[in-house]
Amino acid sequence: MDAVPVEVEVDIASQGLPSFTIVGLPDKAVEESRERVRSAIKNSGADFPSKRITANLAPADLPKEGSSYDLSIALGILIASGQIDADLSDAIFMGELSLDGRLRHTNGVLPQALLAQDKKIKKGIFAEY
Repeated sequence: MDAVPVEVEVDIASQGLPSFTIVGLPDKAVEESRERVRSAIKNSGADFPSKRITANLAPADLPKEGSSYDLSIALGILIASGQIDADLSDAIFMGELSLDGRLRHTNGVLPQALLAQDKKIKKGIFAEY
């Protein structure tokens, strides 16, 4: 029941064709988060940047699976695009986004909560019922 911290980094380039790429050994569910995140951001009333977006899930050599990175990726995009102003470097987020922007249930919350406690992280959002 060990959790490994994954840092989500987002870069929005001012040049290049609009695209949205997720790197860092994502599986199919993580790759599909591009569409969930894009729809959730738009349907929540924010703007999805029409630029070249790269989301990195670090460490890159650790395979990532599941939909639990949606919320972190969306927050990264909103911060990188200047739509929200927040320093979330000392916070942990975990949740799948619905297409309308609501959070859905995500498996694996307990190990992430224990990781946050172990790392003395005091802020976080976990999508759990």
